[in-house]
Amino acid sequence: MQDVASLVTQAREGRPRAVARLISLVEGASPQLREVMAALAPLAGNAYVVGLTGSPGVGKSTCTSALVTAYRRQGKRVGVLAVDPSSPFSGGALLGDRVRMSDHASDPGVYIRSMATRGHLGGLAWAAPQAIRVLDAAGCDVVLVETVGVGQSEVEIASQADTSVVLLAPGMGDGIQAAKAGILEIGDVYVVNKADRDGADATARELNHMLGLGESRGPGDWRPPIVKTVAAREEGIDEVVEALEKHRAWMEERGVLADRRLARASREVETIAVTALRERIADLHGDRRLSALAERIVAGDLDPYRAADSLVEGLTEG
Repeated sequence: MQDVASLVTQAREGRPRAVARLISLVEGASPQLREVMAALAPLAGNAYVVGLTGSPGVGKSTCTSALVTAYRRQGKRVGVLAVDPSSPFSGGALLGDRVRMSDHASDPGVYIRSMATRGHLGGLAWAAPQAIRVLDAAGCDVVLVETVGVGQSEVEIASQADTSVVLLAPGMGDGIQAAKAGILEIGDVYVVNKADRDGADATARELNHMLGLGESRGPGDWRPPIVKTVAAREEGIDEVVEALEKHRAWMEERGVLADRRLARASREVETIAVTALRERIADLHGDRRLSALAERIVAGDLDPYRAADSLVEGLTEG
């Protein structure tokens, strides 16, 4: 058993091993998870959480690394949660974004963690909300969450970040995607990376056109900016940071940031509750109560909705 109080104290002091152990307890759904979350709760809520998402190959890891450099120049502590596809063999992170961010490996003001999706859809790992809280409580001023290469409908990052950054690159079919619903509708800031390639201007124009279609923004509403970058050379990264800070200031001024964090906490509680109920239902397989309800459905004495209501009532009362 881990000494949770000691781990939390060490994490606050910036010791990476303590942060790693806390996140490992989260990922492994340790029996100590409740103790960890209880200890972290009063310490979290200060970090600015930025989500970066986009199709595979647009340069998310390179852009994330460049943003780390920019924030470190400002003297801010930065946490990076890089979510990778799972290995079909080990279940672990397949690509390992830490390799691509090795420039920051020796910086005590940066903590980088790769997490595997383990089959969870939406571009994030199931334990991402709790892992973000660990980095937040550990004193990170900014937490950058890089999703796996996601498709059109995998937009979960929008519900986990304060600000969502959608990355595109010219010549990768993103221009066509700009006309479709899904991932390209969740951005607070859009980044056209690899802007030194042909077609960057056209991609930016199509994005701008998309943002204007059906626009119902009123005076003072946020209009997502489009920033062109060459992240491999850190070109345009300062402009991305400026756009992020403007969005944060706009959210704070209008109460949007508080609303987003409240909604995020509500979803987290709901997810935990639903997971607990699902586990209790799974324990009923082979239980006489479930079999009896199934028999009544087959006999036509009971419909499945009433049976489910009866099951839920039994579980909640129990």
